[in-house]
Amino acid sequence: MKGKRFRRLLASFAALMATAMVATACGGGDDSGDSGGDGGGGGNKNLTIGYIAWDEDIALSNLFKVALEERGYTVELKQLDVAPTYEALSKGDIDLFLDAWLPSTHADYWERYKEDVEDLGVWYTDATLNLAVPSYVEDVNSIADLKEHADKFNGTITGIDPGAGEMRIVQEEVIPQYDLAGAMKLQSSSSTAMLAALEGAIKDQKPIVVTLWHPHWAYSRWDLKDLEDPKGAMGEGEELHSLGREGFSADYPELAEVFKSFKMTDEQLGELEDMIQKAGSGNEEQAASDWANQNKEFMDKAFSPVSSA
Repeated sequence: MKGKRFRRLLASFAALMATAMVATACGGGDDSGDSGGDGGGGGNKNLTIGYIAWDEDIALSNLFKVALEERGYTVELKQLDVAPTYEALSKGDIDLFLDAWLPSTHADYWERYKEDVEDLGVWYTDATLNLAVPSYVEDVNSIADLKEHADKFNGTITGIDPGAGEMRIVQEEVIPQYDLAGAMKLQSSSSTAMLAALEGAIKDQKPIVVTLWHPHWAYSRWDLKDLEDPKGAMGEGEELHSLGREGFSADYPELAEVFKSFKMTDEQLGELEDMIQKAGSGNEEQAASDWANQNKEFMDKAFSPVSSA
């Protein structure tokens, strides 16, 4: 009986050791993860960038996709709304989000998720909300001038989507502070409709005042002037941050270095956005590639920390 028991124990031990050896051979000890990677150094270079349907984010996300795929990465772009983007980043379902408006516009999301994401750096420092007119509109240089010259604009501020934060600010802050009620009304439409109205007015050299913001390609395409805001009703300027999932810098050290110094000027971003707009839907990546080729010196310097494939 003792001999049989010993042989059974020996057989069980042998089976256990064989299982352990198979697991080791199959790489069971590798916990590198699915979306993360050794950012350089020959590791996994798969990357998912989440983006929202804002012009600057579409532009920058496609630019990064072009630049990184030229350097051996495989990049997936995933469009989401703002709230799901922050949630996906906090869960590690995406690796990057390049258009965090801080400290104000995305303040609620930042407060909720800041412990679960990494702030990789600021790439644009002049983000502002504005009321703008074509430069040929004389005698109107400040929001304070609108009341006296309301008739020029048919008493209308041409706005965007009614749920946009800028629309709330104009309605609740700008109009009361500048005593525009009764003289000017805010007309809601959509970003596309506002831009079409702006283009039509410029074509006919007619006055128009619209809700705009920096960065935006409209400033690259047309000669516009922002109305001064001496009361500060439109709010303070903001910065655009790049955010990574938790552990991003450790998994992608080369990219973390890129974000430490990556910056775009208003002119650069405006040109990139304008090229993408003119290229049309479905051609964003090609337009970003064309811009990158035309700005090779900037791109080579910006992405110099990333080793090629």
